[in-house]
Amino acid sequence: MSGKATRIELLQWGTPQMRAFHLSWLAFFACFFAWFAVAPLMPLVREEFRLGPDQVANITIAAVAVTIFGRLLVGPLCDRLGPRRTYAGLLLLGSIPVFGMALVQGYASFLVARLAIGMVGAGFVITQYHTSVMFAPNVVGTANATTAGWGNAGGGAAQAAMPLVLAGLLALGVDRSLGWRAAMVLPGVLMVVVGVLYWKFTQDSPEGDFRVLRARGISAGSGKQGGWAAFRQAAANYRVWMLFVTYAGCFGIELFVHGVAASYYVDRFGLGLRNAGLAVGAFGLLALFARALGGITSDRLARRQGLLSRARLLCALMLCEGIGLLWFSSAQGAGVAVTAMLTFGLFTHMACGATYALVPFIDRKALGGVAGIVGAGGNVGAVAAGFLQKYTGSVQHTFMALGGFVIAGSLCALAVRFSHEHVADEERRYQEALQQGRAATPALAID
Repeated sequence: MSGKATRIELLQWGTPQMRAFHLSWLAFFACFFAWFAVAPLMPLVREEFRLGPDQVANITIAAVAVTIFGRLLVGPLCDRLGPRRTYAGLLLLGSIPVFGMALVQGYASFLVARLAIGMVGAGFVITQYHTSVMFAPNVVGTANATTAGWGNAGGGAAQAAMPLVLAGLLALGVDRSLGWRAAMVLPGVLMVVVGVLYWKFTQDSPEGDFRVLRARGISAGSGKQGGWAAFRQAAANYRVWMLFVTYAGCFGIELFVHGVAASYYVDRFGLGLRNAGLAVGAFGLLALFARALGGITSDRLARRQGLLSRARLLCALMLCEGIGLLWFSSAQGAGVAVTAMLTFGLFTHMACGATYALVPFIDRKALGGVAGIVGAGGNVGAVAAGFLQKYTGSVQHTFMALGGFVIAGSLCALAVRFSHEHVADEERRYQEALQQGRAATPALAID
């Protein structure tokens, strides 16, 4: 027995698997909230620092660029140190630049702070790693998609909540310049609290802490060779790079929307700061169910039609996402634009979930490397979108071009293939997981 959970018991806290489930999504929620907390406040920042279009684009790129390296780094760190130490460290260290945002005085210092905060986006890889080692093949896609989706909702929560926090501070007599800085204390405190909880209540795997297991001579993570060997093994697998592209086309779009959409609604449609934040917040809050829906659909298709059906589902979701992006870019009114954004947003979040429903099956011996490289693909997509925005000088035209990219990128999902031996091995693991989980059937569970 592997000790991996074969069911997701949502109201359960007593097992290490469900503690990892709940705290991993909460940790990524805190990271995502902090990552994009300042985005809906950018119209005030832009006005105070007199930022030009190129400078705003640079800030958008900085917010997601450094996360590429962070995601590549934390995958091997999870293999080597374990997800518990890696996540707690990221949350506590990542809170420092979030608090530091209160001290910025101009474009240069704001850019540096935005760049440093981007590291917290690497938390996604740890979330996916932790649930992948805690849950069995029959539910791992659902577990990965649900935790990532609920975590991603932190971006939507930030878009909706931060303008309200600012409004409350202004109502208390705080001036606008101090107000947006003081508002950044909220995400910083949230990260510290969750970091402490993660350290106290989680463990690396169902069997226990990686360091303790290795001291007993039990293999855990990547063992003594270190996570970089797993990273090199993952990098040599072409399927990893196919999913790198697909994740660039779904999560990369999601990041770009969080970074620019509030200002886009203000500039193009004349919405106020609060209404623009609520509109983009609705896009982000789709992650509460849409990512999980992508993972659940992938798991259930795989039960009936096999492993390859996961790749076909991902292709279909990305195709619908690309068509929705083209609709959004051509919208002439705010109402139509919001409708189109929520439509393509549904498929975007589902595609993210379907991508990481595939990740655990690519190479089990290099899971940290696979999760890290694919996760970095999302940020590469967002950075590329930022540079495209600089080149076109138009957010609208950028969204139109991104729609074409996503449609073309959907073909990469179809390129993901597995050998007969690989499929047979996964089927064996699946059947073993089913036999292990037949004993318990709690009422509140996802299977």
